[in-house]
Amino acid sequence: MNLLSLILAAEDPTQSHHWLFPEIAEILYGGIASIAVFSLLYKVGWPMAKKSLEARTAKIQKEIDDSAAARREADADAANIRQALGDIASERARILAEADAQAAALLAEGRTRITAEVADIEARATAEIAASRARIGDELRAEIARLAASATTDAVRSALDDRTQQDLVDGFITKVGASR
Repeated sequence: MNLLSLILAAEDPTQSHHWLFPEIAEILYGGIASIAVFSLLYKVGWPMAKKSLEARTAKIQKEIDDSAAARREADADAANIRQALGDIASERARILAEADAQAAALLAEGRTRITAEVADIEARATAEIAASRARIGDELRAEIARLAASATTDAVRSALDDRTQQDLVDGFITKVGASR
């Protein structure tokens, strides 16, 4: 040990034997330490790094698959929407055709009903006119009869004097009495 301490004491630790390379002990210890660190990294760090890279790859692949599935779903939805738009157009045409048919049927039914109502109103008006004619005719005859009776009475009164009138009444009574 003495020798070792002499060797160590004789050398200056701040000085190396070559300007580029370190001392042999430093190379040895540094090499062993590097091999230990690298082997430890290889045994422990490499599996963890590999695992994290595989997880990242799987995550990216999942995102790619999800985006592809979302794209397929969006394409299917777009196709359904396009089909629905086509269905909407045909449904609209069908509904408009049904509405036109219903409108034509309502119009024809309305015309038929109006024609029947007009015929009924005309028949009632004709019957009412006939009834009015008959009533007016009856009223006119009654008025003419009343006026004729009044005129006849006035004409007879003015043509007959009291004596002639008395003779007529007596003659009538006699005639009625004789016929009994």
